[in-house]
Amino acid sequence: MAVILDGKMLSAKFREGIKAETEILKHKTGKAPGIAVILAGDDPASNVYVTSKERTAIECGFHSVVERVSANVTTEDILKLVKKFNDDDKIHGILVQLPLPRNCDEKTILRAIKPEKDVDGFHPYNVGLLNIGEDCLMPCTPFGVMNMLADYGIELSGKNAVVIGRSNIVGKPIAAMLLKANATVTICHSKTKNLAEICSKADILVAAMGRPKFVTREFIKTGAVVIDVGINRLDGKLCGDVDYDGVKDMCSFITPVPGGVGPMTITTLMQNTLKAFKMIEKL
Repeated sequence: MAVILDGKMLSAKFREGIKAETEILKHKTGKAPGIAVILAGDDPASNVYVTSKERTAIECGFHSVVERVSANVTTEDILKLVKKFNDDDKIHGILVQLPLPRNCDEKTILRAIKPEKDVDGFHPYNVGLLNIGEDCLMPCTPFGVMNMLADYGIELSGKNAVVIGRSNIVGKPIAAMLLKANATVTICHSKTKNLAEICSKADILVAAMGRPKFVTREFIKTGAVVIDVGINRLDGKLCGDVDYDGVKDMCSFITPVPGGVGPMTITTLMQNTLKAFKMIEKL
């Protein structure tokens, strides 16, 4: 039976560490890490995420600001907010909650954030550093996965890793991080032929394509580590991209949905904000 990678437990442990380090730095400098979140529109899921981010930031001892604007907001309006936070010495991390309203130019807005305040890790500067293996602010979900693998002592060097999905948010960055950890990495996607066959040779399998319970037994090598990044709603319930009940007896480690990768994402956002604070304040 697989060991369940418990994101809730691990996230709580990491947050305690962030909170403790923040208290030390506040006493030392008289300053706190500051994070600003811009939320445009009234998407229910986005609102839940932002509320959770705000609550977690406050729990960690951070200075937290949330700017909520209407769905009718223009690109120029959001760029003004980004500039305000770029210039604000109390803000060390800026996050623009995605998805943005259709009338907004996402690419222009994300590139307007100062790279040193880009705690989502989406700016081309940070993406470039990640892909040449240098230190940077990394995308939160894949970085959270790497933290989880490290904390559970899962060896990556020399292992065959397969990533299903090539998004800029998860697929591509997790592939870069696994490569830096000396895994041999294959990226699969919707045009990949013999997908199940390729996946069945993976020591580490990361599913991030957004298709509920798509990964079944024929995708899994016995003893594989299976990381499910998917969050889908099926028959009124949350589920991942992996058929958890159908494959868990084949795995050495597996993440549940919910309670696996999800909790790590917000915690990693706090880690990135603390890191940005230390870099900007030269600590």
